[in-house]
Amino acid sequence: MTINADPQELAKFSELAHRWWDPNSEFKPLHRINPLRLEWIERVVGGFSGKSVLDVGCGGGILAEAMARRGAAQVLGIDLALKPLRVAQLHAMEAGIDNIDYREVAAEALADEQPAAFDVVTCMEMLEHVPVPASVVRACARLVRPGGHVFFSTINRNAKAFLFAIVGAEHVLRLLPKGTHEYAKFIRPSELAQACRDADLALTQTRGMEYNPLTERYWLSDDTSVNYLFACRRAP
Repeated sequence: MTINADPQELAKFSELAHRWWDPNSEFKPLHRINPLRLEWIERVVGGFSGKSVLDVGCGGGILAEAMARRGAAQVLGIDLALKPLRVAQLHAMEAGIDNIDYREVAAEALADEQPAAFDVVTCMEMLEHVPVPASVVRACARLVRPGGHVFFSTINRNAKAFLFAIVGAEHVLRLLPKGTHEYAKFIRPSELAQACRDADLALTQTRGMEYNPLTERYWLSDDTSVNYLFACRRAP
């Protein structure tokens, strides 16, 4: 099987792995948005208690660990960048969290190995970093149980998104390292919605995420023109 990953993308995040859990590092935006996306996901699924959860493209484990802390029966985080995975494992071990595990495996390969194995599947801030996003969407659809929930978040592809996510975030405000994102890899909501339909996932909710650089505040809204999130369900 050809691995659906960009070696340059994996190397980029691996180089920063040791700073993943530093809330004032390049990953400060992830730490700031994590409570927003965590609470939204938890509300949509009706709480994590008793549920098996998969986080695809988990990186250093910021979201995966938060879901484990919120009472998920078991959380599995997967990624193809080994250094961030090791950071995630170490952080969970030091925190004494025993309902979480991490693996270096592609979503497509795990879907072959464990189809319909999870109640909740999350894939956040990851689709814009892989060569074939639709392949990941299909894998997530195969990994979730019938009636289960799948969540995606990514960046829209338009002039405003280029201005805000690349020019603003990477060059002016320096919220992210230069080169974090490539405009050509951004995904329009219509494109992601089509990929979800093709994978037999029903789109149930769409949210946008906004940022005010003056107050450094993030919030969820109905504006999907830059960052946006999808909640989907697999048919029972």
